Amino acid sequence: MVTRTLRALGIAGLGAVLALGFLAYLRPGFMVDMTNMVLAWCG
Repeated sequence: MVTRTLRALGIAGLGAVLALGFLAYLRPGFMVDMTNMVLAWCG
């Protein structure tokens, strides 16, 4: 049960990374804005 949950989380995380990479490929400016927002939010 735990391994299935971890596998689902891993697949979801991989999907999110791929989606972000695709967005960065389509619109680099969006990725720059997002990076700046995350950096400002973190500190």
